[in-house]
Amino acid sequence: MPSRLTIKPPADYVLKRDACSYGYFLLWPNNWSPTEQAFTRVLDVGGPVTARITQGTGSRRPGAGAPLTAEFSRTLTARQRAAAGGLITRMLRLDEDDGVVRAFHRLDPRWKKSGRGRLMRSPTLFEDVIKTVTSCNVTWPSTVNMNRRLCEVVGRGHADHGRAFPTFERLARTKPGTLRARCSVGYRDQRIVELARLFAAAEKSRSRRAGGLDLAMLEDPATADDAVFEALLELPGIGPYAAANVMQLMGRYARLPLDTESLRHAKTILGWSGTDRALMKRMHAHYAPFGVHAFRSYWFELWEFYEAKRGPAWTWERETTGKTFTAAQF
Repeated sequence: MPSRLTIKPPADYVLKRDACSYGYFLLWPNNWSPTEQAFTRVLDVGGPVTARITQGTGSRRPGAGAPLTAEFSRTLTARQRAAAGGLITRMLRLDEDDGVVRAFHRLDPRWKKSGRGRLMRSPTLFEDVIKTVTSCNVTWPSTVNMNRRLCEVVGRGHADHGRAFPTFERLARTKPGTLRARCSVGYRDQRIVELARLFAAAEKSRSRRAGGLDLAMLEDPATADDAVFEALLELPGIGPYAAANVMQLMGRYARLPLDTESLRHAKTILGWSGTDRALMKRMHAHYAPFGVHAFRSYWFELWEFYEAKRGPAWTWERETTGKTFTAAQF
């Protein structure tokens, strides 16, 4: 009999709003069903298993804080259930309590009524890093395709039930040429393999430090933002934009990962003009008063623009709107 896990989320948590809050919810192996109000993906817990996550019981409109139910496609051991629970908790940011969101709303009350505050991310830091690398210097449809092919070619699972995002162990053993030829990652091929090997070496090391990657330091909340930023810049394929984006995915929201979407936002929404360099500098100054919540304020402005064009994100389907949700495609 398939396993089931009940998770008590923070008191303000709403699955459809908080899971469909960042573009990565549209990237394989993630899949949100607008009709079923369910979030599904394959997790790798020492083997692939499909998790289907819903909120509430027997209600189409469960209240905030209602229990989450994760139904798994096969029976899990106690250790696998615990691993799956940890991955789901990170992905949905269930470890970010409602007090943090209330603090954000006090600083930026524009989002209090909607309750926005959390941003969905990946079950692991490694997946967030690779998804960030595949989103740099490329159009969104290409990012979608790269992540789909990484799952199909390297991830564990079955074609009819879906595949997990590849672990760093599997990618570390993959030839760069395979990634380039079969996953369409282009120049990122060698960098993805190097990143995977760094993560694999760091995980095997008792001190969790190897090859310049110190996972314990990166994941320690006591580590200063500047130290995390500098450490991320040492990784293959990680520049200032990517490092800042990985930081917000780690829950460090003070830095802004600014790109061409940011310039579009500055010109069309904020009504500014000037050179790209001047606009970027002005953006940083504009969101600085939001302090440790700067990225949240910036991101939800972008998300509000997207939803004004295509409706609430929880009505988007991965294979349609999900492939064209960036402003450039509207």
